[in-house]
Amino acid sequence: MANHQIEPNNWIKLYSDYLFNYTITRVSDRETAQDLVSETFLAGLKSMANFKGEASERTWLISILKRKIIDHYRKTNSKKGKAEVRMSYNSDSDAEGDWLEERVADPFDKTAEDKLENSELGDAIHNCLEKLPEKQAEVFKMKTILGYDTETICNELNITASNLWVIIHRARTALAGCMEKNWF
Repeated sequence: MANHQIEPNNWIKLYSDYLFNYTITRVSDRETAQDLVSETFLAGLKSMANFKGEASERTWLISILKRKIIDHYRKTNSKKGKAEVRMSYNSDSDAEGDWLEERVADPFDKTAEDKLENSELGDAIHNCLEKLPEKQAEVFKMKTILGYDTETICNELNITASNLWVIIHRARTALAGCMEKNWF
């Protein structure tokens, strides 16, 4: 088993773009994404002693980032989740009362319907991936699903970085068209 080392002096150079891209797709706000990446690096520095070397630095930082994203949504939802609602609670009079709404729908609470929809969505994505040209599908999977870095993909497939991004763009465009036709 490889024993990975931790080198915080290289984090920004090596991982900031990857972590930012990972985050922006999940929070859709540039400033929040930047804050979460910064918080991730800070948390990584504070917990360096916990790094066992069993995973790569990037994998370790992603696991910290995932917790930061979850915490962000918990905090956002806890602020939204307790809203004061004015409503009539006695149908015989015009009296109104203040009620504290204790809980809004939990976005992480999956019902059977959500799970079925996610399964169907996964099947639709898989079917659309199969319709892509082989190289587009391979590059898209390596970059987007498996999370390989640009350099690794370029070396493995013997392509340039600009060629990689053209292929990714074409794959995304084709997938979006396919999904629109077959899913939405």
